[in-house]
Amino acid sequence: MFDFVRRHTKIIMGVLFLLVIPSFVLFGIEGYTRFNEGASKVAVVDGKSITQTEWDNAHRQDIDRMRAANPTADLSLLDSPAVKYATLERLVRERVLAAAAAHEHLTVSDQRLAAELAQDPNIAALRRADGSLDMDQYRRLVANQGLTPEGFEARVRADMAANQVLGGVINSELLSPAQADVAMGAFLERREVRVQRFAPAGYTARLNPSDADLEAFYKANLARYQAPESARIEYVVLDLDTVKKGVAVSEQDLRAYYDQNAPALGKPEERRASHILINAPKDAPAAEREKAKATATELLAQLRKAPGTFADVARKSSQDDASAPSGGDLGFFQRDKGIDPTLSKTTYALAKAGDISDVVESDFGYHIVRLTELKPAEVPPFEKLRPQLEDQLRTQQAQKAFGELAEAFTNGVYEQSDSLRPIADKLKLTVHTADGVKHTPAPGATGALANAKFLNALFSTDSLEKKRNTEAVEIGANQLVSGRVVAYTAAHARPLAEVQADVRQAFLNERGAALAREDGQAKLKAWTAQPNTATSLPAAVVVSRDAPQDQPPQLLEAVLRADPAKLPVFVGVDLGAEGYAVARVDKVLPKAEQDAEVAAQTRQRYAQLWASAEARQYYELLKARYKTAILVPAPAGQAAR
Repeated sequence: MFDFVRRHTKIIMGVLFLLVIPSFVLFGIEGYTRFNEGASKVAVVDGKSITQTEWDNAHRQDIDRMRAANPTADLSLLDSPAVKYATLERLVRERVLAAAAAHEHLTVSDQRLAAELAQDPNIAALRRADGSLDMDQYRRLVANQGLTPEGFEARVRADMAANQVLGGVINSELLSPAQADVAMGAFLERREVRVQRFAPAGYTARLNPSDADLEAFYKANLARYQAPESARIEYVVLDLDTVKKGVAVSEQDLRAYYDQNAPALGKPEERRASHILINAPKDAPAAEREKAKATATELLAQLRKAPGTFADVARKSSQDDASAPSGGDLGFFQRDKGIDPTLSKTTYALAKAGDISDVVESDFGYHIVRLTELKPAEVPPFEKLRPQLEDQLRTQQAQKAFGELAEAFTNGVYEQSDSLRPIADKLKLTVHTADGVKHTPAPGATGALANAKFLNALFSTDSLEKKRNTEAVEIGANQLVSGRVVAYTAAHARPLAEVQADVRQAFLNERGAALAREDGQAKLKAWTAQPNTATSLPAAVVVSRDAPQDQPPQLLEAVLRADPAKLPVFVGVDLGAEGYAVARVDKVLPKAEQDAEVAAQTRQRYAQLWASAEARQYYELLKARYKTAILVPAPAGQAAR
């Protein structure tokens, strides 16, 4: 198939042109859009579709967030069907709540939006000393999420409106302490029990399986002993570090780069200043501002006559409560950093220490600024910065060259698809090898071998059957990889001789658990029929949901569900691989006494659980109201919610 496409590219393009263009003429672009949307929709909420593309994009973003929070996380777990389905359920939930907010006309005012944004610590960190928001940094912050400020604020507004939908249910629940005490009293009820465990280990010692037993067990459980498909591969990686190795930097280029960038690489100039402020807010009446300006002008006249008295005048007359006690001292600062722009501009306009400015106006009033100390910029010498400069310059040049090399790499692995050696020789790349590569990343795998997209390409039909190079796969910023399968081993059952020890242990575990279960069930039947024969039971323990005493959850639940009207009563529980347990429930005890603080916390927790349950039910009602449907099946073992 791919050979034909490669040999007849122009013919294929012509046929596609003849097929596609008339169909656009007949049905229009909108028809194609509807067709594709219908074919790829995975859920419907309020008559609107969630498409496969939206789901894939949202899942990719979820994985990126999870990997950023935990870089060592296993990619195969993050990209599992269960995690992906959870992303779809989240998308559906967001759409349901958004539909409810729209239908119920729930809105968020500008004032509430501003208050919400003000509570965001990431945004709060962008505020300057005067309280204003650094808009350039704000744009960069939201751009990291692929949004403009307007788009980000619209999303926050929509989220707040959607939160109102369930917030009305959660925040309106009223429960009396008596209701909570009755419910939690039942939930935290204690029971006195005697538990007899029948552990498999006590039975396996009796077993001595024959070779025939093990072979029969092996054949009956072949699925357990499957070796997954694997391959021996070659691969080449084109990345920025590889390109950098081939970049040569001349002495002349280094000198020029130093001259252009040395100031930024060193320590910038710092200045220390003091000021006197006469308050006059920008929105104050004109007369008040004129009076403040006149006061500042009079103080300046005094200072011109006696510059050395600046600190004393500041302590006595400055209306800046923060700096006045220290003689108006503002400390050291860099140009346009960490201080009001008016004060920064004025300070850096003064020529030498001791100079005093004219009266300058700001939004806060009128200032007189004195330059008290200068720390000149420190620029390290060329030789000290040489390694850093060379690395930066080589990186810049490698980034410029990477685009062209990436195109050559992409074309090369496709055009000479039966070997990686030609492109490796052409671009001076290393051909790496790896054996036992699986379709999913191995624990601890790094680089290309940890990339699911690259592994999918390796195990594609074309790659396995034709042993062709994969396409150039992007595995990171400025990182491309292509590989080819040298040898392939299909999934197969591992021979009995290889797994005999595992088979024997599994046989013993299962038969031991079965014998434990049979013995436990027999004891349960006998003791239930004749309770007085249960004379060897262990000492009694008191169990409850908040104090299970190391009892298995399924046993604890059976004990707490036993009919208190029939005490003493026996219950038996199959513990699976852990065997069997029989418990005699002797007494029902009220919940343990709680002090006032713990009791209050218990009531609060019950109210939260109740509100959460009501919110879940209300959400289910909204799903039905807006005709919500998930159109793809849930992963095995997981029910759609």
